Amino acid sequence: MYPAEMVAPMKGELTDKGFNELFSNEDVDNALKAEGTTLVVVNSVCGCAAGSMRPAVKLSLENSKLPSSLTTAFAGVDKEAVDRARQYMLPYPPSSPCIALFKDGKLAHMIERHHIEGRTAEMIAENLKLAYNEFC
Repeated sequence: MYPAEMVAPMKGELTDKGFNELFSNEDVDNALKAEGTTLVVVNSVCGCAAGSMRPAVKLSLENSKLPSSLTTAFAGVDKEAVDRARQYMLPYPPSSPCIALFKDGKLAHMIERHHIEGRTAEMIAENLKLAYNEFC
């Protein structure tokens, strides 16, 4: 577990853009049982989260179609929420960081860590925008 003070700025990169934090099983269940589309970002302290994932997620919001709900949980901090979100992301193995788009509670699009590493924020953002245009 990481100290809350250490990850606060990393969480803030998304919460300052309107992402709601998920802390518990109930938070995740409620977010994913809502109608519409929900983006779930499993945030992380790693370099690929800082260099590509978080910038990509923010860039992806510059699109005409967007998810109905923006949510995030932090790996190594929000353990209960991350574990529950990963149950919804099956059959994909646990990955952090990762980005999942759900439509009416069902997984519609998944970006795993190996799709984030070595890619630019712009490449990942374009991938997300295509998913938004298809599912949102």
